[in-house]
Amino acid sequence: MALVEKLGEFYLGKEYDPVKKKLADELLYFDARNLTTHAVCIGMTGSGKTGLGISVLEDAAIDKVPAIIIDPKGDMTNLLLAFPELRPEDFKPWVNPDDAARKEMTTEEYAAKTAKTWRDGLASWEEEPERIRMLVESADFTIYTPGSDAGVPVNIMGSFAAPGMDPDEDTEGFNEHITGTVSAVLGLLGIDADPMRSREYILLANIFDAQWRKGKDLTIQEVIKEIQKPPFGQVGVVDLESFYPEKDRFALAMAFNNLIASPSFAIWLQGEPINIAEMLFTKEGKPRHSIFYIAHLSEQERMFIVTLLLGEVISWMRAQSGTSSLRALLYMDEVFGYLPPSKEPPSKRQFLTLLKQGRAYGLGLMLCTQNPVDLDYKALSNAGTWFIGKLQTERDKLRLMEGLQSIGAQTGPLSDPKVIDKMISSLDSRVFLLHCIHEDAPVIYQTRWVMSYLAGPLTRPQVKQLMGDQKKTGKTPGVAKPTAAVVAEAIEKPAMAGAEDLLTEAPATPPGVPVVYLPVEVSDDDAVDELRAGTTGKVTITGTQLVYEPAAFGAATVHFVDRAKGVDEEQEYHLLVPISGKSATLSWKNAETVDVNPDRLPDEGRGDARYYVGSDSGSNRKSTIDKLRQDLDDHLFGMATHEVAYHKGLKLYAESGESAREFAARVMPAAREARDDELDTMRAKYQKKIDDLNKRLAKEEQELEADKADYTGRIAEEAVSGASVLAGLLGFGRRKSFSSVATRRRMTAAAKADIAESEQAITQMQADLAGLEAEYQKDAQAIADEWEKSAGLIEKVKISPRRSDVDIEMTALAWAPHWWVAYTDDRGRSKEGNIPAYPVVKAE
Repeated sequence: MALVEKLGEFYLGKEYDPVKKKLADELLYFDARNLTTHAVCIGMTGSGKTGLGISVLEDAAIDKVPAIIIDPKGDMTNLLLAFPELRPEDFKPWVNPDDAARKEMTTEEYAAKTAKTWRDGLASWEEEPERIRMLVESADFTIYTPGSDAGVPVNIMGSFAAPGMDPDEDTEGFNEHITGTVSAVLGLLGIDADPMRSREYILLANIFDAQWRKGKDLTIQEVIKEIQKPPFGQVGVVDLESFYPEKDRFALAMAFNNLIASPSFAIWLQGEPINIAEMLFTKEGKPRHSIFYIAHLSEQERMFIVTLLLGEVISWMRAQSGTSSLRALLYMDEVFGYLPPSKEPPSKRQFLTLLKQGRAYGLGLMLCTQNPVDLDYKALSNAGTWFIGKLQTERDKLRLMEGLQSIGAQTGPLSDPKVIDKMISSLDSRVFLLHCIHEDAPVIYQTRWVMSYLAGPLTRPQVKQLMGDQKKTGKTPGVAKPTAAVVAEAIEKPAMAGAEDLLTEAPATPPGVPVVYLPVEVSDDDAVDELRAGTTGKVTITGTQLVYEPAAFGAATVHFVDRAKGVDEEQEYHLLVPISGKSATLSWKNAETVDVNPDRLPDEGRGDARYYVGSDSGSNRKSTIDKLRQDLDDHLFGMATHEVAYHKGLKLYAESGESAREFAARVMPAAREARDDELDTMRAKYQKKIDDLNKRLAKEEQELEADKADYTGRIAEEAVSGASVLAGLLGFGRRKSFSSVATRRRMTAAAKADIAESEQAITQMQADLAGLEAEYQKDAQAIADEWEKSAGLIEKVKISPRRSDVDIEMTALAWAPHWWVAYTDDRGRSKEGNIPAYPVVKAE
């Protein structure tokens, strides 16, 4: 049977007869929506469990379902080894040279053999190279390596940021986020904290609660300070000193300090923050499969990052709207130790929350393990799908049967235990028992050939090689320190040109002229690095000087309101116009956006800085500043717009504070849900036609059987009648006429014609059924294509402010810091670079 891409359905493999060791012809598809009730996969080493998991994730990617993948062993990194061309050179870097040597082959020969094996294997399962290309193009695959820079490192600092939820409206979620964060942090120190008894846990939980309720983000350095001097003097009804004396708190603070002082911990503070929305979708809305490779970490470090990650998933989940479609997958390749039956590690509480609440938000969990004893079956009573593979011992099978019966007691009988017992006993490698509460009965099937090359667990050097240019800088999107792109063009003039115009103090300003200083956020070393990066040839630095240059600064808030679109937004503008020449040339059209807080600007410049005034003579007048204020009002009223993302087909507008990435991520499951609803409606219409045709077919088949029986009887009667006529002619018995024989012959012919007519009708009905199915698939694909195309058709609707919606908060003379860097080039010429030292917002 040819492979057909069915939207919302995953191609798992083919049904398998374990007695005859034979595959069925028809392909086995699995409704993706079944995964919203979660799945569990159990199988010993060699059972094919990894291939099963990768096959599910591959089809999820093709269906544009994003995934967070926790990979304790390194197997799931194979998802990035998908080669549409299936060329030997694609496989060569990833085949094992030792395997080639054992087969007495060169690496090149072994790679060619592997490529052929994969091509032939895929073809035998109806998979063409084009399907691999579809996989590669459908999703973005990234490997994150917490505690290492082999892949994309993970910055844990963002995990101490205040969660984006109201603690009064979502008390349970707020407290769970605190619990997960505190348990993870203490686990990293090797402290097994009981939330009800551990004073370390209670102290930290109260610190996070006090600061997060204020909306204050914490860094790990600030946590250390808070431990020594908490923002409260009482815990419960007991004073702080009695509950946790200062001397003991200092010991806890030192434990944290020793941790972050370790050179090996520095990598934990670099890279990308754990932002689930960004890890599920690219900025353009393309789904992502984010693989968290943790094979290199210690047990404590693994528990730390898994607990933090699950906490962030829960926070993201609670911010989503409800859906009946599969919005995202959370996959863990080996859940041993994270959801045990008796112990209570920090990760267990997080998994319980996700298992209980994930379905409402379209978040499906798929958890895999080798041994049944690793899992808390009561916790997994919400798992609606079980993939059961070959088990190691009879004891494992008995333990699994106990678990299944335990779950059945809570969710209703799963199946006849004896039947399941017999099925499990007959499983071979790559053969699984699939039991799903949404299906009528369990099935045994063999997994399809995966498109990704199964190279086995990848090492960190291999991950580093695989990721290559995909590594990110880890900088906050949109705001950055000045780079080589904003380094002013070097001027051929004596070193530190204009030094004679520099002042040691800022010049006096007339009364009524506000003056502000922009912060210095670039060091002289950074400035030198930026200049070198933007200059070709050898550079010899001859001097640096921090210089404040005059500029006009404006701060304003613009209110954008459109009730019909549900928009009620405020946008802050912090603009800076460098002053050069006469003030008449100043224009806010030439302004750059700076990342500053007007309420927290320094009161004065740095003591080691100098001030450059240049030839301007009027920019510090009050009249000039007043005019700039009016000009800024006119400028913002004329150019300030607020763009709102809008999806016409779904009639969805971006919500307040929702980024383009988040809106695109919200549109995707909404479009998928609309697609599924439309497909269900259309399928119901076709099903009625199919059912009617099947009824007619069954009736015609019954008539055919009756016609065949009638025909057989007529032949017998005709034979008897003919014999009687012949006997009469010979004088035996009573004489019969030839007319009666002819009549019976005509009746026999009529019966034969009835058979032919029925067979023709049945053939036509079968063709009509096949035609209906083909027509349905064509219409379904058309609907899917239309919704897939529609999902990306996000428009931008611009909203302009009213005059009264522009609020000018400040216009002032600003002193903007720059680094003047003097140097000589490779030809010995003296030059100078001017590098802004204040934070500039990147233009998108």
